[in-house]
Amino acid sequence: MVVSEAEISTSPTRTPDPRRWKILGLVGVAQLMLILDVTVVAIALPHLGADLGLEREALTWVVSGYTLAFGGLLLLGGRAADLFGARRLVLLGLVLFAGASLLAGLAESGGMLLAGRVIQGLSAAMLSPAALSLVVTLFEGEERNKALGIWSSLGGSGAALGVLLGGLLTAGPGWPWVFFVNVPVGLALVVALRAYLPPQRRATSGRLDAVGAILVTAATGTLTYALIRAGDKGWITIATAGLMVAALLLYWAFAAWQRRTATPLMDIRLLARRPVATGTLLILVATALMIMVFFLGTFYLQDHRGHGPLATGLFFLPVALATMIGANAAGRVIGRTGSRTLGVAGLLVAAAGMAAPALWENTAATVAGIAVAAAGTGVLFVVASATALGQIEPHEAGLASGILSTFHEFGASLGAAVVSSMAAAGIAGGDAAAFAPGFAAGAVVAAVAALLTFFLTPKKPSP
Repeated sequence: MVVSEAEISTSPTRTPDPRRWKILGLVGVAQLMLILDVTVVAIALPHLGADLGLEREALTWVVSGYTLAFGGLLLLGGRAADLFGARRLVLLGLVLFAGASLLAGLAESGGMLLAGRVIQGLSAAMLSPAALSLVVTLFEGEERNKALGIWSSLGGSGAALGVLLGGLLTAGPGWPWVFFVNVPVGLALVVALRAYLPPQRRATSGRLDAVGAILVTAATGTLTYALIRAGDKGWITIATAGLMVAALLLYWAFAAWQRRTATPLMDIRLLARRPVATGTLLILVATALMIMVFFLGTFYLQDHRGHGPLATGLFFLPVALATMIGANAAGRVIGRTGSRTLGVAGLLVAAAGMAAPALWENTAATVAGIAVAAAGTGVLFVVASATALGQIEPHEAGLASGILSTFHEFGASLGAAVVSSMAAAGIAGGDAAAFAPGFAAGAVVAAVAALLTFFLTPKKPSP
């Protein structure tokens, strides 16, 4: 979930809730659980695929199904938190997430597993914006800035913890436990939060834009399916072209509906502004590259280099740390360099890192290359937020942040789909050289995005 200090609105001084820091700790654990559920599953993919007999397409949907439901329903979840109260949405989201995790862990077929993952994504879309709403409501002034800083730091720590935890659980009790571990944690959080969270009234009146949520999710789902299917059926086919056209038509229908409905999910006019357009492009590409790294790397290191899940998790630890280092460095220098220079630099670094394992087929080159690429994507996450949120009005900040969060999840879904198709032969068990096109695709995506960023980003540095 992308957050910004611009989201902070002024409110009358009131007595702070004495339990606010405990509540922050609890909802922070809940948000961390949602974040690491992408990377913790990535390490387990080869093993659950072998046990359940899943082909490449189904394994790709194990990642994309979660992120697609999460991103497609995220804005709807934020609106529901306003209508029905953040407390209700947090508790309901936790219960559903725990139940969906149990379903996924007990899965004996691909359909059962994918159903669990989609319900997990739906639950995350309810839980994440409602939890952030609680943080903003419970804290004021400088305390709120500190709380949001803690919240924002969960992204990098979630990725790092996810790869290590995924390796430990898969190597130990087995892949079902990457899902089972969410059940006791989720239920414990429900009990604790019920005791700590104060009762809340509905904040606003209105209705949900379910039609908009269905249209945008269907559009991205159709595009994701087209990209995954192209790996086996071919990129230049009538079926692939037809699915692409169908996705574009659904996106057009979504945009048209947003202009005419009284309660739209998003203000489409925001996306026409160059800073917001640049930010959404960068967050989409950055997340796609991050997922490409984890998705390709886990199959390459385990299936073709013979490393176990625990060793693979440890190999990914410097990748997650590099992401945090890149983000921290970007936050320190963006005021001097501006968004354009730093965004292009981050993309070129990512392109160079992705090119390394495409050129040299060995463990050292792969780990070093994807760590360099991760440092570049860490830079992009900061530039994306600063560019999109740095020059908008305070009353638009929540909506712009929600749009960034949505494109963040869609980037994960599309990134997994693209790289899965480009490296289809390698993932299916072919020659290790078949992974090179997947890494090369990541390098090309980053290079093209660097060119677009150079021309699209406003010259004025972001504050």
